[in-house]
Amino acid sequence: MRKTKLSAILGAGILASLVLTGCAEGAPPAAGGGEEGTTTGEAPVFDVATDVTIEGSPTFDKITAAGGKVVVGVKEDQPNLGYLDAVTGERTGFDVDVARWMAASLGVSDENIEFKAIPSANREQAIINGDIDYYVGTYSITDKRKDQIDFAGPYFETGQGLLVGADSEITGVDDLSAETNVCSATGSTPIQNIREKYPEVKTTEFEKYSECVEALINGQVDAVTTDEAILIGYAAQNPEALKVVGEPFSTELYGIGLAKGDDALRDHFNTTLEEGGDVWQSIFDYNLGSSGTTVSQPAPDRY
Repeated sequence: MRKTKLSAILGAGILASLVLTGCAEGAPPAAGGGEEGTTTGEAPVFDVATDVTIEGSPTFDKITAAGGKVVVGVKEDQPNLGYLDAVTGERTGFDVDVARWMAASLGVSDENIEFKAIPSANREQAIINGDIDYYVGTYSITDKRKDQIDFAGPYFETGQGLLVGADSEITGVDDLSAETNVCSATGSTPIQNIREKYPEVKTTEFEKYSECVEALINGQVDAVTTDEAILIGYAAQNPEALKVVGEPFSTELYGIGLAKGDDALRDHFNTTLEEGGDVWQSIFDYNLGSSGTTVSQPAPDRY
């Protein structure tokens, strides 16, 4: 596996010691032995803004009318990105902290954030229905989705990859065939990419990526596909059974999903991202560590 922005998530915080070339052979155990992965350094601190006004934002008006409470859609089964500890109830990860950062920019403190897990297939509808105020959870920006909702960002760049069993002979996407079964989350960009670019390949869908990983371990599918950022987290959890193979075969830009036409809120979030480079880096360093490669925050797209 080559060194890129994606490889930076193989840092010391997730794995005790990992060379990038070892990724295709199975990663060493997660530091500290925790299934959810580990963090590094000091937790990022978010200064809660005061006297915030966002004229022309229906979402901000809704948050204000709710007494300064915000509802944020997230993932909860992606180690070091969006994860819920079932024992402690603590939510952690890069995306979760980005969600907290955006809330703080709106003047909302952590205790006034309600996190709501939304399956990939239901994200657009949850935003359209007003079930959530915005969504932060490995949410790839696509033109099709922009027909229904808007995106702030991107705030992270990654690419689609493959997770296979440790003994698998699959070495990359070119090894996929009519004899292989690839799993991904219902409604996700990765499953759509496989169907469009590799129509002969069998596909299986589950609501969560963690269900796909379980199916892979149980021998029900031959590979799991989604963003490498997610797959490497799973490989780090179970290096004896799983490995990430091949080169990424797409570019995915993660954005903050919000209501269509709420240009004022989108502009506010983009400004927060643009002016908060140090905050972004602290979130990355804490949750995803450092592998010695250069990691750059992407510039928001002010479309």
